[in-house]
Amino acid sequence: MIDPTVLPEGLPAPTDDGGADHLPGLELPAEALPATDGRQVSPAALAGRTLIYAYPRTGRPGEEPLTPDWDLIPGARGCTPESCGFRDHAADLRDSGAAVAGVSTEQLEHQRETADRLHLPFPLLSDADLLLTQALDLPTFTVARHTLLKRLTLVVRGGAIEHVFYPVFPPDAHAAEVLEWLGAHPVAAVP
Repeated sequence: MIDPTVLPEGLPAPTDDGGADHLPGLELPAEALPATDGRQVSPAALAGRTLIYAYPRTGRPGEEPLTPDWDLIPGARGCTPESCGFRDHAADLRDSGAAVAGVSTEQLEHQRETADRLHLPFPLLSDADLLLTQALDLPTFTVARHTLLKRLTLVVRGGAIEHVFYPVFPPDAHAAEVLEWLGAHPVAAVP
């Protein structure tokens, strides 16, 4: 049985293919995405500094992956441990001045199950219609006729992308990496 919370040894690391080089400085689109907390969230309207971590697809205990060679696809495995990392660091990230949201091309129903099962204290956004993906030309890959986001994290402030983490590896240590970056790049307080 596959345990999606545990990363197997020897996963291939993704390489920087330049797929996110164009993102820093881009304005976010106004189109709203459905969120697991019942809201419609417009990325352009997010207040303050927000971390939007993009992930391919979360697994469920006992569920088979989309393809038998899922673990051989660089960067595919690790969505659940990454989400748990953001969950476990949510208070520290908030104390550093950043809200958190996850985004994938999964259907909202799948994301709701994930958010409930993992007790995520932040929303997951469904980009099943690829609105955000296409508007920002986010890096993707296709598996079993599913368009999936490559793992990356956008640091968003004032409706624009301030910083991008890409590629992300290992995913289970990524939230701590982002927290360290936030500590080194605080937002100045407004007098």
